Amino acid sequence: MVKRPFAIVTALITSAAALTAALPASAAITCDTATTGGSTFYDGPSASKKYDARFSNSVSIPNLSTHTPQGAGTWYNWDGSGKNLLLVASYREGADSQIYGIDPSTGSTVGVVAIAESHVGGITVSKGWAFVAGAGSSIRKYRLTELRDALKAAGTPYLAQIGTARDVAGSSFIGSYGDSLFSGTFNETGRGTMYEYKIADDGTLTTLAGAWEVPTKTQGLTVTANHFIYSTSYGRGNRSNIYVVKRGQKDLDAAALSCFRAPSMTEGITEYNGTAYLVYESGSHLYASDPATLNVIPRMHKATISSLTSLVP
Repeated sequence: MVKRPFAIVTALITSAAALTAALPASAAITCDTATTGGSTFYDGPSASKKYDARFSNSVSIPNLSTHTPQGAGTWYNWDGSGKNLLLVASYREGADSQIYGIDPSTGSTVGVVAIAESHVGGITVSKGWAFVAGAGSSIRKYRLTELRDALKAAGTPYLAQIGTARDVAGSSFIGSYGDSLFSGTFNETGRGTMYEYKIADDGTLTTLAGAWEVPTKTQGLTVTANHFIYSTSYGRGNRSNIYVVKRGQKDLDAAALSCFRAPSMTEGITEYNGTAYLVYESGSHLYASDPATLNVIPRMHKATISSLTSLVP
């Protein structure tokens, strides 16, 4: 180690302290918690005025007596006839996970497919593939042609992934926009990280440099041309949060954003035809009968994307 005269060392310490003092502290992110104080369209207490004014009831989620819903995605023109699907991925410990295809126009479940067990925290569709969160921090891929045939088949057929799962930095939630897939980590005690991956025609994911900072306890993500919309939650007795974040700044403190409270136990969120569809796990057999569950919600909730993104124009 190089020795320096005491006077020089003192000057260096003083300069460093002055520089640190001059740096702006990260502004705390606050979420709007103002409630309506009145009746709500869902079970339990109001989450916030902003939530209640924007969201409403939507389609029911099947198999809540056996599985717990997590990820949400959208599949346009799924059968070649112009019809579209909402996809919901659900898990059950010690058993196959499931993918549900739900018609957003009728609310009916058009098919159920079994896949290998995992927490399935995210599902998204792009470039002929369905990407699903796998075991640990991995992403599995399924050919849409094979998933289509399985959804049309009777019963609950099993669908195998193609190739081996792709290990990533985190797959607690997944979203996509165009040929970009976004996947990140759930962090209970601090902010998580998210990476962008370019999707090749064969479903290969190529990591782009630089992590995005995401809110604490992120459970779901949908991506628009200009915004990230995050669903965050943890604990059956705690309210959730919805974050609308303007894309561009990877540092969350530097990004333009808005946050407001949502009912307890939000999970995946997806965009379909200008509408956001939000999944809750609270309606599952694991939580619905528990008095500690603040809001028991067996349906998806929906809100126009514009009502959310207008909060951060």
